[in-house]
Amino acid sequence: MTKKAKWFKTGRPLNWSKDDGQAHRRRNALNSRHGSLLKTARALMALSNVTRDSETKQKAKSDALYFYRKHNAKQRKAAR
Repeated sequence: MTKKAKWFKTGRPLNWSKDDGQAHRRRNALNSRHGSLLKTARALMALSNVTRDSETKQKAKSDALYFYRKHNAKQRKAAR
């Protein structure tokens, strides 16, 4: 039987750590996705969905929702 990997792989490093401050986490995550709010939000939500650590889950989901809100606000502003 093969052992399954327990690490979440996003294709490229997220540079996100639960031990960093909120602004630092979000800046690193956004820079890792070349400034794309939607890609950053999706990567963080995927992380929050697969982790078993409650602190990581809460912080990743919070950051993902932040980026989803920023993306939606940007879309609404562009539609005007």
